[in-house]
Amino acid sequence: MTRRCVFGCAMLLALGMRCIAQSPTHNSTAPNAVSAQPVDEQTGKDRSYAMDLYQRGKCLEAVPWLEKIISKLPNDPAIHEALGSCLVAKAATLPDAAQRKATRVQARQEFLKAKELGDNSDYLNLGLASLPEDGHDPQYADNAEVDRLMRQAEAAFAAGNLDDAKKSYLQVLVIDPNNYTALLFMGDVYFRKGDATAAGEWFSRAIAVDPTQESAYRYWGDSLMKQGKVTEAGDKFVEAFIAEPYNRLARAGFVNWGERVNLSLAHPRVEFPASVNKKGENGTTITLDPTMLDKGDKDGSSAAWMVYSFTRASWATSEFAKQYPDEKAYRHSLKEEATAIRAALKSLDEKKSATGDHSLQILKKLDQDGLLEAFILLAMPDAGIANDFAGYRKTNTENLRRYVKQYVMTGGGQ
Repeated sequence: MTRRCVFGCAMLLALGMRCIAQSPTHNSTAPNAVSAQPVDEQTGKDRSYAMDLYQRGKCLEAVPWLEKIISKLPNDPAIHEALGSCLVAKAATLPDAAQRKATRVQARQEFLKAKELGDNSDYLNLGLASLPEDGHDPQYADNAEVDRLMRQAEAAFAAGNLDDAKKSYLQVLVIDPNNYTALLFMGDVYFRKGDATAAGEWFSRAIAVDPTQESAYRYWGDSLMKQGKVTEAGDKFVEAFIAEPYNRLARAGFVNWGERVNLSLAHPRVEFPASVNKKGENGTTITLDPTMLDKGDKDGSSAAWMVYSFTRASWATSEFAKQYPDEKAYRHSLKEEATAIRAALKSLDEKKSATGDHSLQILKKLDQDGLLEAFILLAMPDAGIANDFAGYRKTNTENLRRYVKQYVMTGGGQ
């Protein structure tokens, strides 16, 4: 996760967090907006200066300024979020474990205050989910020496000592050449140094180690955007999204890139007038939209949706157990949803109906394009369906990519 004012990968792995310059992936609630509170001229200047320090990654310098602004603008959510981020960066530089812990607790309190004031950014929500209430130190690796070197590197980075951070990351890579986080952060060091070519090379190495993590793609996209390489950046944000589509920051990076290039990103609009819920061990409940029945069935669409419902009901009662014998409890699966949709489409074909149901038309086209599963996984996942994503991605990355480019990046294929 990008350091440019968003969580580093190590944050999710081990609570690390960075205060670095803003990037397109930052999806905060008006992080640069002028406070709605009355602001005198000097306070306004001080606020702008503090936020500029924050956005340029000078968090240690920014902390006292942000604290000063909060004393005058206590209801400014952007300042609370910025201070929380900078306090986490500051914690990494403190030699005393108790001080680090207390500083992270303070950072979490700032995030909570920002949320209370209406900030609902992806960044903030991830911070609250990742920072422990007791502020304990993150663990970067099971290997004690790697963990020590990563802490050393992070402290140096937070203090702005990029060369020292680079040396420590390189020492990590001597011990563990495939350490994704160290490779990723080496790229970020070069990004901060202004060497975009070297940064891209390191991001590429991280991707080679683990192409299923979204961070390196998104970091690389940030770097390319800064260079003005908008199309190339878009490709990276797409890769980040299809690597981890349920990751808040992967989605935010992709969406924010779309906004930057005035591209409307959307899934095809499909409405399901029927739903199925498992009830008890052997029962299911089918719920139908009354309007589906009221309009009659001149084009066969109502019958098709009934077929969809009955197919799903059979999965809930018996078929799931046959298809997934190693799973003890029923869940809504990708295979169930795709089978039910195709059964509905087959019903239409058998009646040779030229259906006027827009949703069924879209589903038929998706199926003909070989992208029905990609649509289900990316546009309509629940917890059960999401469980099937990793297995699908292993052999169908190109289908995910095609779906995003053919449908999502064209406003839903409309």
